[in-house]
Formats: sequence, C-alpha cells, structure tokens
Amino acid sequence: MPRKKETPIRKTTTKGGNYRKTKSGAGMTAKGVAAYKKANPGSKLKTAVTGTVKKGSKDAKRRKSFCARSAGQMKQHPKAANDPNSRLRQARKRWKC
Repeated sequence: MPRKKETPIRKTTTKGGNYRKTKSGAGMTAKGVAAYKKANPGSKLKTAVTGTVKKGSKDAKRRKSFCARSAGQMKQHPKAANDPNSRLRQARKRWKC
C-alpha cells in the first residue's frame, strides 16, 4: 500500500510563523503547534511550559522531562552548549531549566 504523502510543516521564524526567533526563546509557537496537529492527527504536541507550576503537576513533569532531554543535547552539541545565543540554550532558558 503506498504511503500517504506528507505535507512538510513550514519552518518560518518570521512574525506569525511556526517557530520563535532565537532571541524570543526558540521553540514552536501556538500557531506552529496547531499546524503540526492538523498535519498529524492524534498528536499530543504542546507548547513550552513557561509559567510557574505546582510541584508534581503534569506541567512540572513535562518541564522536568524536557530539561533532562535538552541537557543530553547540551552534552552532544558542545558548541551550542557554550554559545549563550544558541537555539538550544534559549529554549532551555524559556522552559526555565
């Protein structure tokens, strides 16, 4: 059976785009998440956890998980880890890691 041809999500960082600019914290915008969900029904993708969260809540667990995963990325990409303006570092800052 032939595979369904997927439409790629446009990776734009312009105003109103799907991704945030590095200076504003990197990561996907709410519009980008909505576009991804539309292209991939059943997806559970969410935006970043940026506010204060109750200890032990679902959002607190998502943050802890993201911070652990991105810490591993910092080890794999030392150039990005040392650059304070890298997308990785800015996203971690936005997630409050």
